[in-house]
Amino acid sequence: MNIADRIQILRKAKGITQEELADHIGVSRQAVSKWESEQSLPDIDKVILLSDFFETTTDYILKGIEPVRSAEKRYSAMLFTIGGTVINIVGLLAAVFIWKDKQEFYATGVGLALMALGTGIFLAGQVLNTGKKEKAKQTFLLSNTWILLFIPVSCAFNLVTGLLHGSLGFLAPVPQLAQPLVLYGLFWVGYIVLCSGIDAAVLDRANAARQNEG
Repeated sequence: MNIADRIQILRKAKGITQEELADHIGVSRQAVSKWESEQSLPDIDKVILLSDFFETTTDYILKGIEPVRSAEKRYSAMLFTIGGTVINIVGLLAAVFIWKDKQEFYATGVGLALMALGTGIFLAGQVLNTGKKEKAKQTFLLSNTWILLFIPVSCAFNLVTGLLHGSLGFLAPVPQLAQPLVLYGLFWVGYIVLCSGIDAAVLDRANAARQNEG
């Protein structure tokens, strides 16, 4: 294994693209591509930056000498994504069930508070020393877009339809039947289009990142 292999392995273990590594180190993506394809070697100052960024030693990057590993276990960011997603689902279901049972506006607050907690857990996985961060981020965005936007979009819909009927509307966590009924149908169409569009953008970015790696 040579320097090119070690840089590529470290980058992929961190779950980032060549372009993202280049941004962190302060070089072009082409420079990183040349390092990984053995067309050139990084200068010593870049080796130091690489060692700091990957939290390893310059000896490992230059010579392959394994650093002394910390006793601290390195977790996958996917664990934080899964935990955050579960809490977000619980928050949405809690808000819906409380509203259906009590018809109280605090249902919205309960749901949003739990979703804030779930999102915070996901973000912790992105900040802490974890692996597979990029994959975890993509997974979270694809699934949680539909969960996190439901209550805010529902509240906006209820407020708008309420104003159309001369009232202040409802801060309910679910869309309320509106007259004419076509408005209710438009809510679901708009919600599906919005979430699908965000998911498509996330997938496009992931595909572009994979092409850059090539």
